[in-house]
Amino acid sequence: SDTEFIRISIKDNGIGMSEDIRKKIFDPFFTTKPVGKGTGLGMSITFSIINDHHGTITLHTEHFVGTEFIIQLPIDYKN
Repeated sequence: SDTEFIRISIKDNGIGMSEDIRKKIFDPFFTTKPVGKGTGLGMSITFSIINDHHGTITLHTEHFVGTEFIIQLPIDYKN
């Protein structure tokens, strides 16, 4: 029913994230993988793309319950 924004929710029922991981999830090069296994750029790039489109991404997580990312983008974006 919102005429200004579209919202996309991506949710799982996994183990959630600890507070330490939640605080760093959008930091460039942050990864939970061992050194040399992955670049850790995915969420940082995602955050930048959404921000460039005047949107937001929020994170709700509960340890041992799951995680939800909510992306909000303006419907009528003008540069």
